[in-house]
Amino acid sequence: MGYFLLRESMLDSLIRARSLFLKPRTGLMMPSHATMLLAPITDEEERKIQSSEYANAMEDWKEFAETTQTMYGVDMSILEEDFDREQKEYYVLSSRWAELGTGCLLADAVVVKEYDMHVCTLEDARGVGLEKSGGAPFDFDVVGRSLEGVGSSSSLAPSGGGEAQAGPISGFAGWFTVDFKSRTDEVGRGVAPEVSNPAYLSTGPEMGYTHWGQQVFHLPSPLPLLAGQTTRMNGTLEMMRTKESARLYNVRLRYETSRRKTGSEKDEVMMKGKTEEFVYQIP
Repeated sequence: MGYFLLRESMLDSLIRARSLFLKPRTGLMMPSHATMLLAPITDEEERKIQSSEYANAMEDWKEFAETTQTMYGVDMSILEEDFDREQKEYYVLSSRWAELGTGCLLADAVVVKEYDMHVCTLEDARGVGLEKSGGAPFDFDVVGRSLEGVGSSSSLAPSGGGEAQAGPISGFAGWFTVDFKSRTDEVGRGVAPEVSNPAYLSTGPEMGYTHWGQQVFHLPSPLPLLAGQTTRMNGTLEMMRTKESARLYNVRLRYETSRRKTGSEKDEVMMKGKTEEFVYQIP
């Protein structure tokens, strides 16, 4: 199991070994099932650090280009666009390992992919949302609240627990859970030995530190939350292997935002934003 489950393509080895050695009807895979989840978060301190690192890199470039022009008469401007793209990909559009607290969560997580380890295929391990038109869907309602309400036992907080947050929306976090339980597939259910003491492992914020932590995808700019208003973020996630390495993945997040008065119907929109799309590397 790699970061956000799929990184390093570890499932490939698992699936190949299963196909070669596991008894089809009575064998057990441990873990037996895996689930990938996504949630919006507030994490401004780390997001600002990423933005600052990118700004510092571009400032260093500006100083270098000016010095090269002044001392040697060499115009480096032709390289600036490519350099800017590389630094943005490295500092802003790369996920980061994090150990988030539940207080960072702004809405309940949604499932973006589920795996039954007894029957999943190499094609399944290629990524998330590739078999669907447009990717795996998500739809979050993030309730804005005043700073005075933060930390109180608000009924509008995510049901998973943690303190209420005033925002803003800094990005998304992805993690996974795994089950160690009896077979549920048609071939093995009721035939393979029953697991009498099933176990469960989560790498989510509610578990504190784990080796895998969470993968955080910070937005280039935060989305503010306004008291008395609900911000909806609905879109899709795609996760695919990079062209350069079959062990590494990129994540494409495509979404649109809208605002409405808290408590009103979803179609009673006060303001709607444009569709945004970002592609992140999982380094």
